[in-house]
Amino acid sequence: MMKRFLILLAMTSPALGQAPAGKPHLPPFLLYQTRGLPPVGDRLATGRDGGRLFSNKCGACHLVGGMGTNLLTKQRVAQGLSAEGGLLATRSDLTDGYVKAVARNGYIAMPRLSRVEVTDAELDSIANYLSKDKK
Repeated sequence: MMKRFLILLAMTSPALGQAPAGKPHLPPFLLYQTRGLPPVGDRLATGRDGGRLFSNKCGACHLVGGMGTNLLTKQRVAQGLSAEGGLLATRSDLTDGYVKAVARNGYIAMPRLSRVEVTDAELDSIANYLSKDKK
């Protein structure tokens, strides 16, 4: 019921969806195309620091003491592998493609991450930071 009310309100309100006087109203994807490069700090910009993004976006689970690190450590020990591999930042067997596939599709207890949670540009930087073929 509330959703219908908000939609109706948005459709009938004359102030919503109108640009300030003299400026055309463009959807966000067209603004990027018309203004050139995204502003500094923009989530759609490429080349951001993968280490910082990993810490901010993935660190709650994948830094020391995180649930993801603990689960990966237990899984690796059960397979007879080194417990050190539970910490993603220290692994040497990760590739860009694998990191992106796991992030977008999820794996075991890890839920999939949407493009709203982590944009493609952010995921590229994170995958490059974690991959063995770092550039």
